[in-house]
Amino acid sequence: MQLSIDKTLVKDLMVENHYNRYKQMGSGVIQALKNNTCEGNDFLGWMNLPSHISNDELNRIQEVADKLRSNSDAVVVIGIGGSYLGARAVIESQLNPFANKGTEIIYAGHHLSPGYLTELASHLEGKKWSVVVISKSGTTTEPAIAFRFLRQKLTEQFGENSSKDRIVAITDEKKGALRQLVEAEGLPSFIIPDNVGGRFSVFTPVGLLPIAIAGFDIKALIVGAVEMEKNVWSENDENLALEYAAIRNALNQNGFGIEVLANYHHKFHYISEWWKQLYGESEGKDGKGIFPASVDLTTDLHSMGQYLQDGKRNIFETVIQFDNTQLKAETIQEDSENLDKLNYLAGKDLSFVNANALEGTMLAHRTGGVPNIKLRIANDDMKSIGGLLQFFMAACGISGLMLQVNPFNQPGVEDYKRNMFALLQKPGFEQEGEELQQLKKNLGF
Repeated sequence: MQLSIDKTLVKDLMVENHYNRYKQMGSGVIQALKNNTCEGNDFLGWMNLPSHISNDELNRIQEVADKLRSNSDAVVVIGIGGSYLGARAVIESQLNPFANKGTEIIYAGHHLSPGYLTELASHLEGKKWSVVVISKSGTTTEPAIAFRFLRQKLTEQFGENSSKDRIVAITDEKKGALRQLVEAEGLPSFIIPDNVGGRFSVFTPVGLLPIAIAGFDIKALIVGAVEMEKNVWSENDENLALEYAAIRNALNQNGFGIEVLANYHHKFHYISEWWKQLYGESEGKDGKGIFPASVDLTTDLHSMGQYLQDGKRNIFETVIQFDNTQLKAETIQEDSENLDKLNYLAGKDLSFVNANALEGTMLAHRTGGVPNIKLRIANDDMKSIGGLLQFFMAACGISGLMLQVNPFNQPGVEDYKRNMFALLQKPGFEQEGEELQQLKKNLGF
């Protein structure tokens, strides 16, 4: 197995009875997930998705990706939340940040910052570029605004007919504004399955097409996910997702309500961002949930280290350790002057230094009262990343049901949308607009 869990630095800060109770509860939760009898059972299509993707589907995704790579210096992926974070997490985990080779992947539609589209348009001037737009409805505000803007830019640069060859849509199979456009314009498209929510969609075309466009092996990603799939739906003590879900819920019951995902890998940042959305949107409801946060170490030890060591003791850490990486670690050389006093490390490589920083930090935080779970991953290649993502998704579904919430909906997200529509004076929201204006007046806002 490409992943293992070490709970050595958790045991004495976790009430054993709580842990055992959640482990026992987990068997019933897994059965409910497998039998489609749990809450939110209309969004369980992600569970066995890796093993059910056909080679024909993967080949078609690769063909479209190859076409875009061949005619584009850059491809703009338009989406928000799970509609772009899964793809970005995988791409950034493999991308050389200092290389300028291949097709550039750019992201848009994931916020409303006023100057972003202006700067993006300037960056695209003189380039051959295309768009992948991801939206089930086609009307979600952030990606819809970005797509309207970029579609106009494509038409201005390449003409109406040629621009159609530079747009690929990933959307609902039958309904929605984007599906209507696809049918009317004859645009190439892929389907977002009805039973897969956005934050669980990385192994659908939502994630796979951008990853393939970036030049990475989506079949290797799927192989790792399939291997993990076999483990996380088993009902024995070797189930890694059940183990992780039980530990974190037992810690939560013991007062540790904030989980910090800590990594020591320079390409892991966006996996943490994807993880935060996955767990935050899945568990944070009904006044419950473990709050997900993340740090990039050792960088953030020089900003968040003090709080992690000595702050309020409601935090536990899940630490990611890669046993091997694809890149060779540089060796520290002897220096005759030794002004920096580093000669004691001469002949050691950075993997050795990083591993000891990880262990030293875990031990320091543990003596400071912070439980530390260690997730050990075999490698940082596509197969291992595929397994890790499948593990986290399975553990999230199990953990959310242990918390007795529906981990597959997001009712709270709709609240900000309604208020935004009302303040923007969107037709149909007049009553809410008047009420919000009155509320602003009452609050002096």
